[in-house]
Amino acid sequence: MKHLIKSIMVAGAVLLASCASQPSLQEYYVDNSENPNFLSIDVPASILKMDEVDLTPTQKEAIESLRKFNLLAFKKDADNEAEYEIEKKKVSEILKGDDFVELMKINSKYGKGVIKYLGDEDAIDEVIIYGDSKDKGFALVRVLGKNMNPAHIVQLMQAIQKSDYKGEGLGEIGDFLKG
Repeated sequence: MKHLIKSIMVAGAVLLASCASQPSLQEYYVDNSENPNFLSIDVPASILKMDEVDLTPTQKEAIESLRKFNLLAFKKDADNEAEYEIEKKKVSEILKGDDFVELMKINSKYGKGVIKYLGDEDAIDEVIIYGDSKDKGFALVRVLGKNMNPAHIVQLMQAIQKSDYKGEGLGEIGDFLKG
């Protein structure tokens, strides 16, 4: 009987430990949307104003698979350097999760970043773009859509470059993302 009780207690402890896992990216967005060090905005994909742009059929398909963007940026300054390091580490831990598949790494004069996705290879539901600059802070962009195709990500970037979109409607976070 003692062995049965011990076994049940051990199983319960393991179950509780597994429930106290890493927060999701969605939870991270919600938890920090009111934090004064963060800039947060949710925008529909229509903000890109792609209706008037001459697009290839593949680019049109890529644009039509988009629903909205969630943007969250940590604006670093001299007063919040310690919190910046803590938050950067939290995001890195979340993005290390097994659910995220790395699409590409970014290394530019503005900083380093990564593009990852959630979903199946041929039907992506969410693309995550993370970029970090030692001087300015970091930004997380969740691109939410339906059945997005990884091969269309490059097409999507090319389509956005063809457009006249300059960050209108993004307010302060648009200025942050421009550098």
